[in-house]
Amino acid sequence: MAEKSLKEIIKEEYIKCAKSASYFMKKYCMIQHPTKGKIPFHLYQFQEETLQDFQENDRMVILKSRQLGISTLTAGFSLWTILFHNDKNILVVAIDQNTSKNLVTKVHVMFNSLPSWLKLKAEESNKLSIRLSNGSQIKAIASTGTSGRSEALSLVIIDEAAFVEEAEDLWASLQQTLSTGGKGIILSTPNGTGNFFHKIWTKAESGETKGWKTKRLPWQVHPDRDQAWRVRQDEELGVRLAAQECDCDFSTSGNTVVSPDLIAYYNQNYVKDPIEKRGFDGNLWVWEVPDYSKNYIVSADVARGDSEDYSAFHVIDVVNCTQVAEYKGQLTTKDFGNMLVAIATEYNDALLVVENANIGWATLQQIIDRGYKNLYYSYKDDVLDSDKFLLRGYDLSVKSNMVAGFTMSSKTRPLAISKMELYIREKSCIIYSKRLIEELSVFIWKNSKAEAAAGYNDDLIMSFCEGLWVRDTALKLRQAGIEINKAALSNMRSTATVYKPSEANNAWKMKLNSNENEDISWLI
Repeated sequence: MAEKSLKEIIKEEYIKCAKSASYFMKKYCMIQHPTKGKIPFHLYQFQEETLQDFQENDRMVILKSRQLGISTLTAGFSLWTILFHNDKNILVVAIDQNTSKNLVTKVHVMFNSLPSWLKLKAEESNKLSIRLSNGSQIKAIASTGTSGRSEALSLVIIDEAAFVEEAEDLWASLQQTLSTGGKGIILSTPNGTGNFFHKIWTKAESGETKGWKTKRLPWQVHPDRDQAWRVRQDEELGVRLAAQECDCDFSTSGNTVVSPDLIAYYNQNYVKDPIEKRGFDGNLWVWEVPDYSKNYIVSADVARGDSEDYSAFHVIDVVNCTQVAEYKGQLTTKDFGNMLVAIATEYNDALLVVENANIGWATLQQIIDRGYKNLYYSYKDDVLDSDKFLLRGYDLSVKSNMVAGFTMSSKTRPLAISKMELYIREKSCIIYSKRLIEELSVFIWKNSKAEAAAGYNDDLIMSFCEGLWVRDTALKLRQAGIEINKAALSNMRSTATVYKPSEANNAWKMKLNSNENEDISWLI
């Protein structure tokens, strides 16, 4: 049998590479190792399986641990795509230009190490792009809401998608460019809940969005890592950051205002279905019916009216700090005011606290017009500290320096949120509502401000914050009243007297006509 010529061998090799990205990368691609320099790209089993998924699926979302080589794998897949397919257009998007440039740099390293018979002429080659003579190209850009809008794309790669700003707008624009059959690969370590990456992962995993392949790659998939390695990550990164970087766990990553561990605690120990769902929309949830011997607070947040948020209120047992009822729905300001008067009256004429910002005034006016007597008033100059509030006094007969409702300003908001976080951290309040817990799980720190993650609401949270602070003040007011009464009672002079019955008025002696007294106690 005649030996194969070099040309035939090269042809067979080329065909093998064109058919299998895995074969191409393992045999001909070099990667830059941080300590060993350039080394062959020997794929681990989990990398080979992921590469196969790249080839077989049009939409893929990968939840990964750090340092698994998935970005390098994606770079190799991109190089394979532009080498063996004509007129392919690949776009790499990341949080900033440097991050997206890193993936293109990896493509450069692999491309430059290829044998000459595998290479195509590079018509354009720089730090941000490579364009080959077959019309295929790859380029990197920083993320914006309009990135890639005007291009027809064959493959879009969004790297570290959980950290990309305006990722939802970005993906909405990119989807249109993939409408002709392009592929999409979204990969990231987790960054808490509520962001674009978390949403697209959960929808894909639940099957809500069709055609998506999900792949979870925690630290354990790497054969060179053991529990000792994982323990070192806790020591080097801290428990929370290590959980984000290694465990592929949304709940323990990110920067939620309330610790994920506490959210899990409330979910496991308190959250339960209401005993009753009332109202025309069924959104008034009741866990405890009114008890005539208890005092309650009703704290409410009024919707802006733009259909993107909700009017919400809580009924809180003042002494036990227990959430006994809750509402979240969309009502007119007038109807919401009427509903608040009804529920506050039902719960023993509860102290009714309504945020007075913007549209809240319309609801407050309806409550005032209805003549509800136990409406909460705030001082006009943002007195939020309860001790100062008490020092100043709370005399509703003099309202010249007060305003109806709770004033949630730039000064009071962070303090009210801090009060809520403290109550939950110390497990001093009881929360039954899964709706409130769900809001807390996506209530995050963003640019040093606590707010709901993009696409979510915090209406229940803010009304709960109001109720907890006012509850704190109400208890102190109540205690102050008790102390005043005690002091008044202690200042009253007591007079000790002993009752001595008069002999003349002895009921058991009867005066006779002879002026003698007859003892009639024998009748007893």
